[in-house]
Amino acid sequence: MKIPIQSIYNFYRNAIRNPKYRWWIILGTLVYLLSPFDISPDFFPIVGEIDDFILVTFLVTEVSQLILDRFKSIKTNPVAAPTETSNETIEVQAVSAE
Repeated sequence: MKIPIQSIYNFYRNAIRNPKYRWWIILGTLVYLLSPFDISPDFFPIVGEIDDFILVTFLVTEVSQLILDRFKSIKTNPVAAPTETSNETIEVQAVSAE
């Protein structure tokens, strides 16, 4: 069974961008990185660090993108200061003055 790395990345990206699962994915990634049990154990010289390096890359890329998106949304949608004019609709019943 051959799973391309792009499909794994797309799954990770979609999961971390979903606010419902975001913190679970981040926590799961950190637990996996700190856990002694890996897909490829770390005591193999180069192969052992490849899965950790890929996950760190995914995590840093997506979290930094989420932070940048958050700053951009705050910058483009500042909190409006109260002004004298209002956009509220006022209903008025007109009466003819004859």
